[in-house]
Amino acid sequence: MKNPLSYQTTEYDCGPTSMMNAISFLFEREEIPPDVIKYIMLYCLDVYNDQGEVGKRGTSCMAMMFISNWLNQFGKVKNFRIETDYLTKEEVFMGQTSKIVAGIQQGGVAVVRLYFEEEHYVLLTGIDNEEVYLFDPYYRTQPFKEEGIELIKDAPMKMNRKVPFSYFNKESKEIYALGPQNTREAVVLINKTTQRTQENTIEYFI
Repeated sequence: MKNPLSYQTTEYDCGPTSMMNAISFLFEREEIPPDVIKYIMLYCLDVYNDQGEVGKRGTSCMAMMFISNWLNQFGKVKNFRIETDYLTKEEVFMGQTSKIVAGIQQGGVAVVRLYFEEEHYVLLTGIDNEEVYLFDPYYRTQPFKEEGIELIKDAPMKMNRKVPFSYFNKESKEIYALGPQNTREAVVLINKTTQRTQENTIEYFI
């Protein structure tokens, strides 16, 4: 059984919430070891603000890289069927040769850092020829004024937004832009048991 995806509890925990949503999306509830949830929360929320308060600047790239590597090693030792790939800089884009797109086409997901007023983590769960399906952990009820961005309210186990591809590859700090290339970051996660092979993967022309 799978659970609905979750919203962040504070202004700061979009990183660990998106990572736990990735696990919830990929695995049945009964398959998820408690250690995975414990260590995602332990290693994230590591950035101090100007007043020296830990967690109040969210999650660092170093923490995301660490938890990605930790999940790979944990999976090998505990036979938890997960595979992750930590991507940075020019590896992080949306297009035909993107590792993010390839991972999603294989049934995986991607936790990406992008802009939503400030740096912010969301979970990408699907694509079609024009749009990316994502779950943004920041709860919102008001429609977007930006053209093409849709609020989705009837797919709690998959997405709460649809966003046109055109938003992502911008190097600006506009909404849902991946931002400057040298600061980009993403983690692709795949359940190796349910992973689709190249033969039964739908390729979209982006």
